[in-house]
Amino acid sequence: MGAEGTAVLRLRGVTKYFGGISALDGIDFAVKRGEIVGLIGDNGAGKSTLVKIIMGVHKPDAGEMYFNGEKVLFHSPIDARKAGIEVVYQDLALIDLMSTYRNFYLGREPKRWRGPLRLLDFPKMKEVTERSLAAVGIRLRDLDQPVSVLSGGERQSLAISRAFFFGAHLMLLDEPVAALSVKETNKVMGSIRAIASQGGSVVIVAHNIYQIHPIVDRFYVLSRGRELGQFKQGEVTPEEIIEILVGDHNCEET
Repeated sequence: MGAEGTAVLRLRGVTKYFGGISALDGIDFAVKRGEIVGLIGDNGAGKSTLVKIIMGVHKPDAGEMYFNGEKVLFHSPIDARKAGIEVVYQDLALIDLMSTYRNFYLGREPKRWRGPLRLLDFPKMKEVTERSLAAVGIRLRDLDQPVSVLSGGERQSLAISRAFFFGAHLMLLDEPVAALSVKETNKVMGSIRAIASQGGSVVIVAHNIYQIHPIVDRFYVLSRGRELGQFKQGEVTPEEIIEILVGDHNCEET
């Protein structure tokens, strides 16, 4: 572990402007190994900008970023993925009519030789998909079924387990339970806990504090590109975080 201690990711003084407007103002942000961090804020808080800087979509105008103790500056999402950072967006990058196990691989399919032919290794793909889903608490009756028949929670868990299997040390989850029922939300939360228990680090980007409060180890509250506070689980209630956000908006209006 480098000079950044146990932090898998650390941002120091990150600032970003768009046309003279401050989108992020001196952000200090860190995620430890096996930690689940909630990135909380309303629309326009700067959450998406922060994620895009981490992923190399935008370059910061000031500040530094460290990953696994090394100072980094990613030039594209490809660089970030190669380093071990993955975003799971709300659309999940799944193909509805394709089977579950094919969706697990999507362009990274293993192959085997049969005589002079190199064919997709379907048995291995099914076995790995089944094992990876089981590791996050999801068991499906038929991996041949199209992903379109899966529940919302199962689809989210598939995308999460896929990212972890293919080397993501840090996952950024964009509103992973925004449109899910309580039952399906619990499935996804179980998958996230399983990833963290295996050493994966997770940032959950959300605006609804109630949905993610039970699972998060630490909350990072953002508003208008500024940090309003960082809190460990148990230090604040969802209502208190909402009061902090409302108070900041009230200050803006006055």
